Amino acid sequence: MSSDDVKTGAPTPTGETPLALTRRARRIYRLLAQRYPDARAELDFADAYQLLVATVLSAQTTDVRVNGVTPTLFARYPDARALAAADRAEVETIVQPTGFFRAKTDSLLRLASALVERFDGQVPGRLRDLVTLPGVGRKTANVVLGNAFGVPGITVDTHFGRLARRFGWTSQDDPVKVEHEVGALFPRKDWTQLSNVLIFHGRRTCHARNPACGACPVASLCPAYGTGETDPDKAQKLLRSGPRA
Repeated sequence: MSSDDVKTGAPTPTGETPLALTRRARRIYRLLAQRYPDARAELDFADAYQLLVATVLSAQTTDVRVNGVTPTLFARYPDARALAAADRAEVETIVQPTGFFRAKTDSLLRLASALVERFDGQVPGRLRDLVTLPGVGRKTANVVLGNAFGVPGITVDTHFGRLARRFGWTSQDDPVKVEHEVGALFPRKDWTQLSNVLIFHGRRTCHARNPACGACPVASLCPAYGTGETDPDKAQKLLRSGPRA
């Protein structure tokens, strides 16, 4: 659904009017923002280079594992030029705990080389430039833009996509379509924090398996209520305080 759909009254996934869907979506966001006032990207980083590298490493692993290796990686290779000239075997040894370490090492070395060759070693601050880099898609680009550059973007990871569908904000599976349909429901300025808040909620409460419905602050607004445990006491025990290791 696009912003034009809201104006024209096009069908929504839940059968609500576009205006009703927009109002419900924004109310959900407000309540979740109150639940997670400290929501942020959970990868540790000091600048755009570090966030870009950490996000590439986070594929098919946890932020906790990535945060465990990046201090060593960044101490050894503090910028793109250093990483581009790195010894492959040494990088593989450092990133091995994140899994798929040979493929990830290849991605990092190609990424660093592209940054040096095409952007003078600096991470570009535009989506159209970021997505031309090896191993960088829209999800990674939006993480970097939103959290390192302050450029609003929606990060459609597995948590965000799952919650957007459970909330009835979209029926799409394609991440780009999810990004566009959800983006039409919210002011652009909210996109980055919306992403962080939904990812927090997906990791802590609205799990892929057995979500803690009975302990969810937006249960009354969620079309998928009842997918998981509805008993308040049992649901409380399903809550997590942070991302999995």
